[in-house]
Amino acid sequence: MDDSRDRLVRKGDYIYGSFVRPESVDGFITGVNPGDRSDNLGRFPFSEASVDDAVDHARLAARIWRRVGLNDRAAVVRRFRQALTKNAERITRLLTRETGKPFWEARQELGETLLAVEHLLDQGVGLLAPRIEEASLARADFVPRGAVAMLCPYNLPLRIAAANTAAAVLSGNTVVFKPSKFTPGMGQMVAEVWDQCKLPRGVINMVQGSGSGVGRRLINHPGIAALVFTGSFESAGEVRRQLFERPELPAFYQTGGKGAAIVLSGCDLDRAVYEVMVGAFMTTGQRHTSTGRVIVDEAIYDNFMDLLVSRASSLRIGYGFDRDVFMGPVISENYRSRFRKYGRALTRAGNAPILEGTSATRTERRGFYVTPAVHEVDWAGGEPCLLDEPLGPTLLVYKVKGVDEAIALHNQFAYRLVCSVYPPADQRALQELVDRLRTGAVLINQPTTTSTLPLPSVGLGRSSNGVAGGVQLVQALTYPRTCQSTDKAFDPLRTLPGTEWAPPTTQALVEFDEDTIIDEDISSMLEPEV
Repeated sequence: MDDSRDRLVRKGDYIYGSFVRPESVDGFITGVNPGDRSDNLGRFPFSEASVDDAVDHARLAARIWRRVGLNDRAAVVRRFRQALTKNAERITRLLTRETGKPFWEARQELGETLLAVEHLLDQGVGLLAPRIEEASLARADFVPRGAVAMLCPYNLPLRIAAANTAAAVLSGNTVVFKPSKFTPGMGQMVAEVWDQCKLPRGVINMVQGSGSGVGRRLINHPGIAALVFTGSFESAGEVRRQLFERPELPAFYQTGGKGAAIVLSGCDLDRAVYEVMVGAFMTTGQRHTSTGRVIVDEAIYDNFMDLLVSRASSLRIGYGFDRDVFMGPVISENYRSRFRKYGRALTRAGNAPILEGTSATRTERRGFYVTPAVHEVDWAGGEPCLLDEPLGPTLLVYKVKGVDEAIALHNQFAYRLVCSVYPPADQRALQELVDRLRTGAVLINQPTTTSTLPLPSVGLGRSSNGVAGGVQLVQALTYPRTCQSTDKAFDPLRTLPGTEWAPPTTQALVEFDEDTIIDEDISSMLEPEV
């Protein structure tokens, strides 16, 4: 397949409806195709000062955009979806070129992005509609927060940037988003697509740069009204430390950390092996929903492992534009080094390498290729590996004695975003199993990478700070404001005890003689005659 190495024009930041190059450059991001290092996408200049310009214009635009009606905002998001479809070929080719993921997977990410935006339009409008109580003359409106800062990752650079910015625009907010330093081209592409949607200037803004420079400046900017962060738990921890003095700032962390799978005796073994393998090694194990751990019933453990190792060993690793490639490279040389170092640490801790992840040397191009890694975890007598996020295409395998031990072990994992369950064919006590799992999503006979976009889900443990993503983000990026009134006139005779409210001065006073009977029923208070 043609890899389309067209020259990528570096347009700079996108601020106030135009692409602008920084006047004072603090540094450059060098875009490199991780699947072929000879394919250089060019140097992208960045400046921390651009953050100030972007936030200032986003705040100005917020005054206008928040007053635009919900239906008109939905029409803009609908044009955004149409523009994504119109630019589909350019987007998918750039995705493969910049991330290394196979071309079929790039097309899949585009399809998931279109579906995510469609769900926003189908359900988000209803979530944002005013709540009205006619009897009490009350209503609650969902008010936009203002200028929202977004830090986007490299693993799903289109889907997350497009869906999150669309949620912000639909809910009446303006945006300043920073793409990953590994995917500056896709950040520029998302801004280009928004530019085709006839938005007021300043509603969408994009700044390039590293997380330590531009990213830090953005999250600390006093002009932002909310933050959406998608990345690692460690990076989220650093962001929270920087925001320590601003506890009032709404900050939504999507940290993933990978999912888990439970494979029980009596399941469809071929299906379980295939889907665990796909969940673990698709996107070279770099998705936040990748399968990082699998818990296997000891009754089928040996058969499961034999089949898994055989299949994983034969996965085709290679260049994303080549045919029949399942797994591309990791995103950088630094990540590849960390992946190998992590595997060696697992082995030193007593976790047997069933498949040892190494640099893949049998590839036609010079890229950051690795092979899948499978480690058998000695969780009972050694290092249980409960707290870390397995790096890259690493699958940790746990042998357990039945379903009770599987559930108890799973609920100790630090990251519990999603869990795939492969139950017996008769699915006995399946509902009880689901009820006992402490996780954000349970997928029956599906890999952890399966999209759950139409429904709300939230990662437990270290996977998030409890805010649901997807469609529910539109409500998180607003706050409910209630307005209630009455049409009744003020009645001074109905004031509360102790207020000593004086009667109106216009009211005439009535004088009574001592012998005047005031209460018609006063006779009932007298003693009866004998």
